[in-house]
Amino acid sequence: MKTLYFDCSMGAAGDMLTASLLELVPDPDAFVGELNSLGIPHVRFQKAPVSKCGIRGTHMAVLIDGAEEGEADTQGHGHHEHEHDHDHHDHDHDHEHHHAEEYAHDHEDSHGDPHVHHHEHRGLASVEEITASLKVSQKVREDILAVYRLIAEAESSVHGRPVSEVHFHEVGTLDAIADVAAVCLLMERIAPEAVYASPVHVGSGTVNCAHGILPVPAPATAILLKGIPTYGGAIRGELCTPTGAALLKHFVKSFGEMPMMRTETIGYGMGRKDFPQANCIRAFLGEAENDLTDSVIRLEINLDDMTAEEIGFATERLFEEGAAEVFTSSVLMKKNRPGTLLTVLCRPEKKEAIVRALFVHTSTIGIRESVVQRYILKRQIEAAETSLGTVHVKRSEGYGVTKAKIEYEDLAEIARREKISLAEARRRVESESVSIWAGQ
Repeated sequence: MKTLYFDCSMGAAGDMLTASLLELVPDPDAFVGELNSLGIPHVRFQKAPVSKCGIRGTHMAVLIDGAEEGEADTQGHGHHEHEHDHDHHDHDHDHEHHHAEEYAHDHEDSHGDPHVHHHEHRGLASVEEITASLKVSQKVREDILAVYRLIAEAESSVHGRPVSEVHFHEVGTLDAIADVAAVCLLMERIAPEAVYASPVHVGSGTVNCAHGILPVPAPATAILLKGIPTYGGAIRGELCTPTGAALLKHFVKSFGEMPMMRTETIGYGMGRKDFPQANCIRAFLGEAENDLTDSVIRLEINLDDMTAEEIGFATERLFEEGAAEVFTSSVLMKKNRPGTLLTVLCRPEKKEAIVRALFVHTSTIGIRESVVQRYILKRQIEAAETSLGTVHVKRSEGYGVTKAKIEYEDLAEIARREKISLAEARRRVESESVSIWAGQ
């Protein structure tokens, strides 16, 4: 199975993701030519080799009317309505956080002069208009809009406005739109069957944005990263941008350690700024066949003042909130009191609901969290017809192993209806459905 893994130990930005993926395609120069023919107004892509800490990689620049973002003021390509002195991991004038020259409408006034609208803060409808004009497949167009809808929802939450009223600031500029389009087109070309990523380094300190000085990660970025493992560190600056966060959220299946895979190609997407650690995103492309891994959140609490009935009720509520597993273990607590360790495993996106349920339905006043890497088998459900009715079989494969198991509820229904034991129901079904077990 073709698998893609992003190392986000130096965060994530749109141009760095683009550059890392660009190194995975057979002919990067030809692909840059394709990007330049997409039809994004005033935009031109340009790649250049860059070295960081002795590692050679690619920097991907987006030029607006011939100037990379941040150069316009000094080269006569328009003015900025807002000054931004960013301290970003990508470069000193990170093009996701400045206002580039805005979309020029292709019509003339009565004097024959083009109407060029500078620094118009686009809404989702404007991004949809630009996307509709691009020379891309419907799949890429849908991916671009899905990424921007994630950003719009995050901005809506931050500002308390409906999505239809949200105006993008830095992420609505032409170069940010270009980054999103480039990543979506590269993902279509590479066509991984599974995409994973490491926990995301977000950086630390503050960043200057259109709304003022904000903490890192910026509010919209923080919302986009909800449910995704993240961490800060000693590096001062914004290491994960809203565009980078939205692209990861849209494409990545799960976050954690690198899965077991045979790497074939590695891409290095470089930022401009220099740090003690190489400022890059690494993209690994290889084969994982059916051998799968994923990561889940483990939440644990110790209890010594709840009855078995109360714990049982809490367990039911936790499953209703989306827990994948809930189980208990006997532990010895302080003052040598016997207690119960309650452990919950859940997907990252379910964590907030599970945490709330633990506080509501148990007596705990503190919850421990960790990220757990799992090795899993690929699963699918098959239907089998028998004289006792249709049963559903869960088949699991991977690591050279195949397993099959009849769903419990189907067997229980047969046992109740036929007034036989569960074991007898299983024996009869299995004897009639030899083909189900042939692959074991």
